[in-house]
Amino acid sequence: MIDFSVYLVDDDASIRKGIGFGLRKYYQIKTFACAGDAIEAIRSEPPDLVLLDIGLPDMNGIEALKIIKSMDSRILVIMITGFEDVKTVISAMKLGAYDYIIKPVELEPVKNSIDNSLSTIRLQKELLGIQEKTIRENMPCIIGDSTAIQDVMRFVEKAAQSPDTPILITGESGTGKELIAQAIHYKSPFFKGPFITINCAAIPKDLIESELFGYEKGAFSGASVTGKKGLIEQAHNGTLLLDEIGDLQLAAQAKLLRFLETGKFFKLGGTREEAAKVRIVSATNKNIKELIENDLFRLDLYYRISVIEVKIPSLNDRREDILPIARYFLAVFSQKFNKPFTGFSQEVEELLEVYHWEGNIREIKNLIERAVLVGPGPTVDLEDLGLDISRMGNTSVPHSLQRDSGLPRLSEAGIDLEAVERHYLTEALKLADGNDRKAAQLLGMNYYAFRYRKKKMAETEGQNHDE
Repeated sequence: MIDFSVYLVDDDASIRKGIGFGLRKYYQIKTFACAGDAIEAIRSEPPDLVLLDIGLPDMNGIEALKIIKSMDSRILVIMITGFEDVKTVISAMKLGAYDYIIKPVELEPVKNSIDNSLSTIRLQKELLGIQEKTIRENMPCIIGDSTAIQDVMRFVEKAAQSPDTPILITGESGTGKELIAQAIHYKSPFFKGPFITINCAAIPKDLIESELFGYEKGAFSGASVTGKKGLIEQAHNGTLLLDEIGDLQLAAQAKLLRFLETGKFFKLGGTREEAAKVRIVSATNKNIKELIENDLFRLDLYYRISVIEVKIPSLNDRREDILPIARYFLAVFSQKFNKPFTGFSQEVEELLEVYHWEGNIREIKNLIERAVLVGPGPTVDLEDLGLDISRMGNTSVPHSLQRDSGLPRLSEAGIDLEAVERHYLTEALKLADGNDRKAAQLLGMNYYAFRYRKKKMAETEGQNHDE
């Protein structure tokens, strides 16, 4: 039974010493002389059971019971009272107290009451184990076996071990920054708590502070008559993702910095300091250092939010993950739309692997959703994609697309090489909007060699025109 933790809260030093010492051989025991100290300890390390005196110097035991139950309803509380006050005992039981003990307190009845609670505590732990397993098995899936993404996930595993160290996630738009934030949450000690996201760019600047910190009733015109909890308070014992933090207003940045440094905040219109234990994860696709140079982001806040920085590689830097990701989304949307898609044509696979993914994972997800929705199946073909082939970057055009383009193919009859060259020169100039240097880059050619071939092509076309 030593693995069960018990907090004893009583202002009587003899009870803390005598009962605390007697219980130590059976349970993990900590003693407190006042409710405030016990509540602070419960915030960081919740026990299985609390022995709580009703007559405490700093707070009525009934009020302390309410706070403890609001923090974690699973904590069992046994009340200790110096007299048999029926009304007080009834109030305590209605508020969720498990049992009560009347002073003078003796070790045997206290131990008996705790022992009677053990079956309830064991059942709670079994249910919690099932819940934890379910949560972890259903956590967001990070797809990819590339070295780049596996390095990120190993780093995330280490970073997540701290419950409250701030983390900054950077990367291009669509790389999966929110998924990485969720992975950090579910791999952390806070995984049973809430995971809450706010898009700093989507909230009007005059509302961002009230969204983060909440407000008291009547704090401003139109405020709710009951006030409102902010997202920081809602995320207590959990994780708050500040997405697009580069767009956070400077006034809100100052208040966020204070919270990160102290763990405390004031609601809008409030005079009472509040506290919350939250891991702040920030994400951005902007260059924060450039924002700092332009006085749009606080340097001291940057240092606080980036204690750990996780850089997410673009999809173009982990090309070996493209097809596994595409196949995953194909399975997801085939099930969603109840369409029997089984895979991609060879031409599509070739194209997906060389396409320049400006929108990263979000773009490939949207592309596959469209293909499944409009395509007949059972395979995704080129016409199902609706891709802009001009965004092939500097990669070679797949053989499949060469066949579809109508270009002559080498055979026993031979091939007109000048026609092939003319075709690619013309296509490169179209893609480069007439820019010779860019067209040369697309073809992997020296700029001067390209100008020479372009001039030669023009002269040949002029001669043909004259004829």
